[in-house]
Amino acid sequence: MSRLRSIEIITLGICLLLSAGCVSGAVYHPARTIRSTPADAKLIYEDVSLETSDKVRISGWWIPAAQPRGTVLFCHGNAGNIGDRLDTYLAINALGFNTFAFDYRGYGTSGGSPSEDGTYEDADAAWNYLVATQGISPQHIIIWGRSLGGAIAARTAAYHRAGLVIVESSFTSVKELAKDLCWWVPSFLLARYTYDTRGYLQRIDVPVLVIHSADDEIITFHHGETLYKSINGQKEFLRIRGSHNHGFIDSMSVYVSSINKFINRYAQQKEAILE
Repeated sequence: MSRLRSIEIITLGICLLLSAGCVSGAVYHPARTIRSTPADAKLIYEDVSLETSDKVRISGWWIPAAQPRGTVLFCHGNAGNIGDRLDTYLAINALGFNTFAFDYRGYGTSGGSPSEDGTYEDADAAWNYLVATQGISPQHIIIWGRSLGGAIAARTAAYHRAGLVIVESSFTSVKELAKDLCWWVPSFLLARYTYDTRGYLQRIDVPVLVIHSADDEIITFHHGETLYKSINGQKEFLRIRGSHNHGFIDSMSVYVSSINKFINRYAQQKEAILE
């Protein structure tokens, strides 16, 4: 083998390794250390430990509201852990909802390491905890996911019929997101990831709120627009401003009020149907 040919092969190998790292880092970026708890935001909470159907032990927080009108199953994004979402828990609490937030395997104190099927198993365990252990009626649960969590929330809602669904700052699929962020990555390196948010949303028959920032620098606005257009049933779109990670904070006033209007509108419709 010529020296030039050897250099070409080594270079190709390095490029593939870097590409694989780009994809993996874009999908999962967990942190093990939990730096804050709901108590730091003056919220009452309970530590919860769950076992998934494939025998992985995951951790979560049950954060009750004073006079709850429902419960949010919250699926966080790809980075950090449940300790990095206090602003979200405060917003949900202000809306009058209990919160159950959980860490995917490999995040925080949850066991194992993350994978697509694994995150789905984790969300299923969280759903079962709310329905079977807490005794909450599915129609009183809002499945809410942000970023990567939007894909996990959409998949969970496709398999478990909740009352409402909120998909925030999420992508149509990992493959389409990778084309934006890592356009040079060979397609075969994406085979292990799907996270087909759009496909899952097309299977949901309960009202869905899609939230996306026009300024999102990571998952660009067209992903949110495409997700919204793909939904066949009742749906609403909330356009906010600000970066991917802080848009909801920068838009907090309109963010909370718009979510509240969405919840009230469809909750009233359900009550009318049941009467």
